Amino acid sequence: RDMYDFVLIDCPPSLGHLTINAFTASDSILIPVQCEYYALEGLSQLLNTIRLVQKHFNPELKIEGVLLTMYDARTNLGAEVVEEVRKYFREKVYDTIIPRNVRLSEAPSHGLPIIDYDIRSKGAEVYQALAKEVLENE
Repeated sequence: RDMYDFVLIDCPPSLGHLTINAFTASDSILIPVQCEYYALEGLSQLLNTIRLVQKHFNPELKIEGVLLTMYDARTNLGAEVVEEVRKYFREKVYDTIIPRNVRLSEAPSHGLPIIDYDIRSKGAEVYQALAKEVLENE
């Protein structure tokens, strides 16, 4: 623990054994939430899972922050999801919101992080802003 400031464990979007193990080993969780309707339903399941992990395996586990992703400013739904998530999580929601972005969608198919795929893209800019925000909140 003394050798690292952060260790990020990128979990699959399911709540299977890998995710439970990651929660058990973690100090805190950063929750990405897609700005879509079904993401809100999945969020309630995730919160129940977090509570179970806290109760049975890791009582110190906390929610570090909530990251809004795949935001489309052209839709009412995106704004509604942002509003609902902010209402529930309040100050835990990062100011940085990750928008839908073509370059962000393309980067994984090239096996590259967005910062290497297109450093000047909007996607790269917002992820750099997120990194700065996370570090400043630490």
